[in-house]
Amino acid sequence: MTSPDKSREFRYMGIDYGSKRIGIALCDPLLTFAYSYKTLVNDKSFLNEIKIIIEEKNVIKVILGLPSESYHASKMLAEEVRKLKNEFERKLSLEVILWDEEFTSVLAEQQVLDSVKS
Repeated sequence: MTSPDKSREFRYMGIDYGSKRIGIALCDPLLTFAYSYKTLVNDKSFLNEIKIIIEEKNVIKVILGLPSESYHASKMLAEEVRKLKNEFERKLSLEVILWDEEFTSVLAEQQVLDSVKS
């Protein structure tokens, strides 16, 4: 993979990996907010699709959601995510950060409730 074009604005990419679908989020060029960009089907082509997005959007870092390991199915998915991290780093030559998703849904729900109250 080619190195990012430093004359262009760069971005971070967030990936929510699932066994059937993969959610892709990007941040704005100022790195102030993230937005949902695309949902991919989890098939053999998804890594190539992600590579294309990384090149088109000048992504320099990937944040990969790490599922909670509270349940057996979650543990299996978390193991897939860890393997995917290594594969991304090897094939895409990018820094990949694992982000613990343990309480992200609870925090998001609380923020929505708090915003409704105010």
